[in-house]
Order: sequence, then C-alpha cells, then structure tokens
Amino acid sequence: MHHVYYIIYKPYLVLSQFTSTDEKQCLKDFFEVGKDVYPVGRLDYDSEGLLILTNDAALNHRLLHPTFSHEREYLVQVDGAVTPAALHQLTLGVVISVNGKDHLSKPAKAFLLSEPPVVPERNPPIRYRKNIPTSWVRLVLTEGKNRQVRKMTAAVGFPTLRLIRSRIEGIEIKDMQPGDIKTVSRNTIYLQLFGK
Repeated sequence: MHHVYYIIYKPYLVLSQFTSTDEKQCLKDFFEVGKDVYPVGRLDYDSEGLLILTNDAALNHRLLHPTFSHEREYLVQVDGAVTPAALHQLTLGVVISVNGKDHLSKPAKAFLLSEPPVVPERNPPIRYRKNIPTSWVRLVLTEGKNRQVRKMTAAVGFPTLRLIRSRIEGIEIKDMQPGDIKTVSRNTIYLQLFGK
C-alpha cells in the first residue's frame, strides 16, 4: 500500500473527522485527501491547529499508544492574568476528570508568553472584555486525554478561551493558516516525529 502523509491546520469549529452527522463542518469541507486517509488523533471541535492525516496505521499506533509518550505543544489563551503559582501547578500536574475518574496529569512544561503570539485571526474572534485581562501560555504535554488542556487550565483557575496545537514533536504549523494543507514524505514525518 502507498502511504500518504499530510500536515493540516484544522480550523476552529471543525470536527476532526471526514463525516458529520449534525450539520457541523468537518475535514471534508476543507481537505481533499482520498479515501482511507484519517487524522492521527484528534483536536476538539472548538480547538484549532496541527493535525496529521495519513493512511499509515503503524504511524497512528506509534503516536497514539500511551507507551510512546511524545511532546504536543499548545498555544493557550486563557481568561485572566496567569499567576506563577498556576504555571508551577501545571508543570507538576493537576487532577482532572477523565471518563468520570480523577486523573493526575503528567508533568508538563508551562511558559507565560510576554507578548501574544503571532497567530491567524480567529473567526469568530474571542469575546473581548475590557475589564478582564487574558494571558497566553505555551503548554507542552506528553499525553493527550480528552479536552486535557482545557481541563488543566480550568483546574488552576484560568479557563481556556482559545487553543491552538502548534507542534507534535518536530512537526510545527509555523506560518500555516487555518485550512492549509502540506504533503510530506514518510522520511520527513518519521524523522521529525521519532528522530529516525
């Protein structure tokens, strides 16, 4: 079988799948990649950013199985002025609910950005509130539980307003815009993800 690999910037309010049952936009509304090509993992409907599409089942297994931990980096705009204590707690791990059970998130890297990152405008934009500041945090995780970033920032008192996945290991969205797609080779994807 000929394997194909794509890097996409999934837009906001788009399902991470090629079918939609409830009139929501899905990947097929933006990307033409042929049949049997699926996203590796997922990004929530209300999140945006990097997704890998492929028909390589082995890659899917390597990236999603919990025994193979790998870095996923997110740019997170949160409600309020993030405190050093909240950042420290994120790095240690916080208790979040996963499938109705308490889960202590793995240690993460969390950095407050001194300036908002250069990212595409969101459509629709974040609701602006004059009296409440927002902060941008760069968060690097090595696990991917359902809605994990949102649950983590909420657990330390700063709800997520905007969430962009910017990197998986060595693969980055860099200057891609929502709806962009790039074809990459097997060698490139394996080298950037696994170093070989």
